[in-house]
Amino acid sequence: MIEIENLTKRFGDRTVLDGISLSVADGEILAVVGPSGAGKSTLSRCISFLERPTSGTVRVNGKDFTTLSAEDLVAARRNIGVIFQTAPLLRRRTVAQNVALPLEYLGATAASVDRRVGELLERVGLTDRSAAFPGQLSGGQKQRVGIARALALGPSLLLSDEATSGLDPATTKSILALLSHLRDEYGLSIILITHEMEVVREIADSVARIADGRIIESGSVEDIILDPESVLAHELLPDRPSVPLRGDGEVWEVSYASRDVPLDWLTSIQDAPGLSGTRVSVLSASVESIRGIAVGRAVLALSPGAPSGFARYLTERGLHVRTAARPSAEAAT
Repeated sequence: MIEIENLTKRFGDRTVLDGISLSVADGEILAVVGPSGAGKSTLSRCISFLERPTSGTVRVNGKDFTTLSAEDLVAARRNIGVIFQTAPLLRRRTVAQNVALPLEYLGATAASVDRRVGELLERVGLTDRSAAFPGQLSGGQKQRVGIARALALGPSLLLSDEATSGLDPATTKSILALLSHLRDEYGLSIILITHEMEVVREIADSVARIADGRIIESGSVEDIILDPESVLAHELLPDRPSVPLRGDGEVWEVSYASRDVPLDWLTSIQDAPGLSGTRVSVLSASVESIRGIAVGRAVLALSPGAPSGFARYLTERGLHVRTAARPSAEAAT
């Protein structure tokens, strides 16, 4: 596992990271998100010790990297595999030769290198491309080579720095599925530095939002997305354009705030005592499953004079209710 405590990085008088604390358990995938310039890339470099933090600690499997000598740090960093946004492959070396680089650097025997490279290429689905050169590969295949090379020394932590940025949706999905499979197979801790919320929803167990060098919000993806007050939840499940409301009535935003919201909560309104005369129109809605839990948000229009028990009926079913602004024709376009 990796534990980061009060990590701070300054460049001169400028503080880029300010007291960052995070932990990632064995087999856990943490996504770190935030706007450009928030400090995500600096955090990535400090975790991998491409940049030495100004203060704070980085412990991998209980070993504090900040206290190690230069020689010991080189050895300890083998526990961290890094996947970059663009896989830095040597164009004059084949796929197999690129994956073999870390092993050759350590002086491994030719037989052990061939065996390990063959195993890794099979894991990433590139056995048939072992003799190909980087110029003959697609973007997704290059990233698979980068993943295989990052795993060459058997790290316990995999650090992915915008590894799916620039890939098409289908390729992104396949890379995320591969990372999830490798996590399960090797028990890896994985940190994903990303700006893509779809990546968080697809693969992450937990998420942390960084802004101005500080952690603003963090927690499990399920807990965050079920928190109606969370800014990050709205980024993970963005609002959908609403149909303009014509006529009178109230407009409510209803969001899932529990793991146990019944699937028929909307249709059952007509059968609820005292609510049978309430007309409910759906102006927008988005419901999906994340980790097997139904999550989502809907904008409802209620007929004038809706009974006071309507909000209570919804909250009793694990939904959060708040009054929303009336959508206009301009907002819907």
